[in-house]
Amino acid sequence: MGNAVELEAGGRTVRLSNPDKIYFPERGFTKLDVARYFLAVREGIVRALRDRPTTLERFVDGVEGESFFQKRAPKNLPEWIPTAHITFPSGRYADEIRPTEIATVIWAANLGTLTFHPWPVRGDRTDHPDELRVDLDPQPGTGFPEAVAAAHELRALLEEYGLRGWLKTSGGRGLHVFVPIEPRWEFTGVRRAAIALGRALERRMPGRVTTAWWKEERGEKIFFDYNQTARDRTIASAYSIRPRPHAPVSAPLRWEELDDVDPRDFDLATMPVRYADHGDVHADMDDHAFTLDSLLELADRDERDHGLADMPYPPDYPKMPGEPKRVQPSRAKKAAD
Repeated sequence: MGNAVELEAGGRTVRLSNPDKIYFPERGFTKLDVARYFLAVREGIVRALRDRPTTLERFVDGVEGESFFQKRAPKNLPEWIPTAHITFPSGRYADEIRPTEIATVIWAANLGTLTFHPWPVRGDRTDHPDELRVDLDPQPGTGFPEAVAAAHELRALLEEYGLRGWLKTSGGRGLHVFVPIEPRWEFTGVRRAAIALGRALERRMPGRVTTAWWKEERGEKIFFDYNQTARDRTIASAYSIRPRPHAPVSAPLRWEELDDVDPRDFDLATMPVRYADHGDVHADMDDHAFTLDSLLELADRDERDHGLADMPYPPDYPKMPGEPKRVQPSRAKKAAD
């Protein structure tokens, strides 16, 4: 598969083994193509990951092989890559890599990493998110156009509550919206604000958006996945490559171009061209930090006036205080019968 090559990455030399190894057979993209892609978008991918504990989604044999998520930093981690100490919902903990430079990204690419999953926290405050992340997930019977409509309404809703979101494709059919926030709240507080935001969007778009956790209740709607704000839940970073045959990437967008794009416009070959023309269109995100006070006040009103309290956590989480019964509705009905 070819001899190893050495790549210059931000002043460091990073060794890339088996550079000709095919990662995307449908397109013929190799490991070297992946590394060169990350170098082409270096400022953007580093901004998206900088100082964040990051899980690596690795595809050692390419997208047609098996994959796995690496949360703990490997024992042979280079001394120049810092780590962050994070705690999982179970109470267990790990030291995850904390990227601060493009060389870390290339080092991870050499391990078969295509998708980076950063926590919404920084290395010095791992219990206090500095981003509220929204995942607009099309359910069967819906697609990207429906996600676009939901994103536009979400943007207007955020503005009403004094917030601003930065938009990107998921790399699939959905859309992600990131809201930079002050790191004043722990995960439970940020999740509570996200639930209130999701319910407000659901009220604005009845029959088109849902916050229903159980798939059997969602229908043909866009799912506002509020649990993406729970501890140890992550969203693929901007500029990450997604493991699909055509090598799509999670592409940052400007709001004004949303109606004119298709997720398949952005891939391993086209994104470097776009980046060379426009740069990182999310470059200013870290210049902002909004407060969640308005959304938490909305959560208080929902609970006080409408009896809307917490919602179920994912099944692998310990039972949380105030959480409703974590039972699938159809099973609960059978038990009652």
